Amino acid sequence: MTEIISKIRKRLAEVSDEKIKKQTEHFFREEVRSYGLKSANLRKLSKEFLAEVPDRSKENIFRLCEDLFSSGYLEECGIACLWSESVRKQFVAEDIVIFEKWIGKYVSNWAVCDTFCNHTVGELVMKYPDEILNLRRWARSTNRWMRRASAVSLIIPARKGMFLSEIFEIAGALLTDTDDMVQKGYGWMLKAASEAHRQEVYDFVMSKRSVMPRTAFRYAIEKMPPAMRAKAMEK
Repeated sequence: MTEIISKIRKRLAEVSDEKIKKQTEHFFREEVRSYGLKSANLRKLSKEFLAEVPDRSKENIFRLCEDLFSSGYLEECGIACLWSESVRKQFVAEDIVIFEKWIGKYVSNWAVCDTFCNHTVGELVMKYPDEILNLRRWARSTNRWMRRASAVSLIIPARKGMFLSEIFEIAGALLTDTDDMVQKGYGWMLKAASEAHRQEVYDFVMSKRSVMPRTAFRYAIEKMPPAMRAKAMEK
């Protein structure tokens, strides 16, 4: 395990681009550490090194992910997100405990939060719907990224038309959150849900319009037809 992690870090350092590094680090309000790679190149490198891992059992991949996440580098966290999703067929319901720990311990920006939760956590809750109970609890966390995670973990299920009542429950729990990262997260979740449940989402946001922060409100109605958006924005 140490050898493959060392090889990854060596390659990342070799292909790093100082210009991309500076652009990436200035793109976030939070302090981030970056080697300086484009997303497409990172995905290619991730696949290349995953093929070199002789033991691709979930337990081994999770150990490697933990090591990558712990570095704090954006690209290493990105590889951990991709690798954890790669073993989705091996997920069991109890893996939500590990995922919660990783979010609480290692997630410190929206990019890692969204990549990990959209895919890895989203895959788990689609496979084990009862684990949405944990997302409801995350929505009441003091950790801003855990609260965002409670919403963005449901983006892909929402697009599939799944979990509408749970989406409304989590949106309700986050409704007056003052953190704009959380507002954007649950607004995005509602926007995704509107793809399959336009009228239901419209009715929900209209019923909450007087208290829903403008940021979340605008995100939620973004994909609705112009007439519906215009009606929603009327004073």
